Amino acid sequence: MYNFDVAIIGGGLSGLTAANFLARVGKKVVVLEKSNRLGGRAMTNDKNGVLMNLGAHGLYLEGKAMKILTELGITLPGENASKSVQIQGIWKNAVYTIPTDFSSILSSSLLSWKAKIVFSKLMLKLMKGNINSNPDVSLSDWAEAEISDPMVRHIFYSLCRLTTYISAPTVQQAKPVLKQMKRALDGGVLYVDGGWETIIQKLKKQAVEAGVEMIYCKNVIEIEHHEQSQSIRCSDGELYTVSDCIITAPPKEALNMINVPNYTSLSTWTEQAIPVTACCLDLGMKKLPNPHNQFALGLDQSLFFTNQSRAARLSEDGTIVVSLVKYHNPIDSSINPLADKDQLEAAMDLLHPDWRKEVVEQQFLPKITVVHDFPHLKRSGNPGPAIPQMKGIYIAGDWCGHEEVLADAAVASGKRAALQIVKTNELILVKEG
Repeated sequence: MYNFDVAIIGGGLSGLTAANFLARVGKKVVVLEKSNRLGGRAMTNDKNGVLMNLGAHGLYLEGKAMKILTELGITLPGENASKSVQIQGIWKNAVYTIPTDFSSILSSSLLSWKAKIVFSKLMLKLMKGNINSNPDVSLSDWAEAEISDPMVRHIFYSLCRLTTYISAPTVQQAKPVLKQMKRALDGGVLYVDGGWETIIQKLKKQAVEAGVEMIYCKNVIEIEHHEQSQSIRCSDGELYTVSDCIITAPPKEALNMINVPNYTSLSTWTEQAIPVTACCLDLGMKKLPNPHNQFALGLDQSLFFTNQSRAARLSEDGTIVVSLVKYHNPIDSSINPLADKDQLEAAMDLLHPDWRKEVVEQQFLPKITVVHDFPHLKRSGNPGPAIPQMKGIYIAGDWCGHEEVLADAAVASGKRAALQIVKTNELILVKEG
C-alpha cells in the first residue's frame, strides 16, 4: 500500500535529522509521529504571543548539533547567549559574581587567594582541552583528584550541571562532561529566535522539499522484524512495510514496540538506561526588576536561572522570557514538585524582588524528561545506531549519544543511523553485484 524505503518513528530532532540525510541520497522516507505536531521536547509553546520552549534550551555553537545543522545548510537566527553575560552564583541565600575571566577571578569575593589560583589553573586546563580522563572515571573522582579547593569544586559542579543538565557526578563519565565544558568555553551557546520550533520547522521544510512524507497522529504499537523487511503496525490498523526502520522513541518504548528477546543489545541498553528529569518554570515578564541578574547558577542548590530574551526574540511586543530549572538527581527517586516550585520561586525572590507583578504568562513543568540516558559508568558501550541482532532496525535519540549529550546526542545519533543505513545498503549492493 505504501512505497517507502525507510520509516522513522518519531519526528523530533533525531528523526528529522535522519530523514534529511536519507532523503539526500534518494531514499523514500516516511516519518510517523504519534503527536499532532513535530518536535518532541524541541517544541515551542505559544502563550498569547510569548514563545516558550519546554524549559531553557541552548544550542552549543561548537557542538555536534550545530555542526550537523550547518552541514545540512540550515542557518538559525539568534545570538550567542554567553557573550558579555555576567554569571551570578547563589550561595547560602546570597548572590555573588562567579568569575569568568582572569580579571574577575582576581576581584571575586567568593574565592580566597588560594582558591583563585586553583580556579585559574582549572580554567586553563579546560580551555586547552588538557584533560586526562578515561570512560571509567566518574566526574566526582576526577574533580576530587584535580580540584583541591571546595568552593572551586562547587563552581565546577554547577557549570557541569549547566552544560549537561545532569546532576549525578558520582555516576557520570568525566570525559564527555569535560568535553562539553570545553565546547561551552570555546564557542558559547546560541539562543534561537522563535524558540526551538524554528529548528524543527527548518528541518521539516527541507525534508519535505526533498520528498520526505510526514504523517501525524500515527502511534506505532508493533514492529515485526523480518530478515529483509520490517512491518510497522499503527494503532489505527495501518501497516507500513519497509526495508529499514529508525526508532527514535525512548528505550522502554522502543523495546515494547519490537518485543525483542532478552538477549538483544536493545534489551541491555534499556536495562542500563538512567533517565534524567528536571523541574522547569518559564515566565513571560514585562521587565526584569534587577537587570543586573541575567544569568545565575545555584552553588549549594541544583538550579539555574536565565533570561533567554537577552539573546533571542521570543515575543513581538517586547515581553521577555526567563527560565528557571531545578535539576533532579537521576539516582534519587524522591521528587517533590511543589517543593521544587517553591525553591525556584525563592530563587526569583532573591534575584528579582517583586517579580510577580511583572509576570504576564507562565509555564510550569514539574517533571520533564531531559534525556532518557547519558554516558555513565553503568553503561557498557555506546547504544546504536544498529541493533546487531536485528538487521534493518536502528535507534536514535538523546539517549543514543556516543559521548555527546542533550541535543548534540539527538542530532548526532540521527545522522549516525541514517549513514549506517546507507553504508549497509551499499555493502549489500556490492555483494549482490
